[in-house]
Amino acid sequence: MARLPIFATLEEAPEAAKPTLEAIKKQIGALPNVFRMMANSPSVLEAYAAALNGALGKGKIDKKIRERIALAIAQMNGCEYCLAAHTYTGTHVTKLSLEEIAAARRGGSSEARADAAVKFAVRVAEARGGVSEQEVEGLKAAGFDDGELLEIVAHVAANTFTNYMNEVFKTDVDFPKVDREAA
Repeated sequence: MARLPIFATLEEAPEAAKPTLEAIKKQIGALPNVFRMMANSPSVLEAYAAALNGALGKGKIDKKIRERIALAIAQMNGCEYCLAAHTYTGTHVTKLSLEEIAAARRGGSSEARADAAVKFAVRVAEARGGVSEQEVEGLKAAGFDDGELLEIVAHVAANTFTNYMNEVFKTDVDFPKVDREAA
């Protein structure tokens, strides 16, 4: 059971959170519980949904790699909510195969470029940022430029943020549940 209120309707949410919630609903057609929970702090909701996530969505890293990173970090952090959410969006929005979703959850990909990005993202999370010069150079050798390196680290941070929010506050999963051990 959730440790913070998950507003059942947009009208129940704090007034300051409503514009961000309305924008999310317009963009994706629904209001997942993670956003309803974050609405308890309109500032947190806006910081994540509008500022961080919104800006990263305009970056150079394509949505399939972003989704793979999200799956890998959710698996690593044991976030049931994010595993369910990103498995759903991975299959229905970004059209990743079930094999690719499983590979991402294991920290890789069958596609070379995506594999390099996901492995680096996992390494960043595991090492809490303390990656080696060789690891950074390896990602550059895989074809990623300096801006994309920054974006990968930012995606690790953004996904860790939501993983922690959902784990701390036990957000009710409103996506089809997945077996964390199945990866």
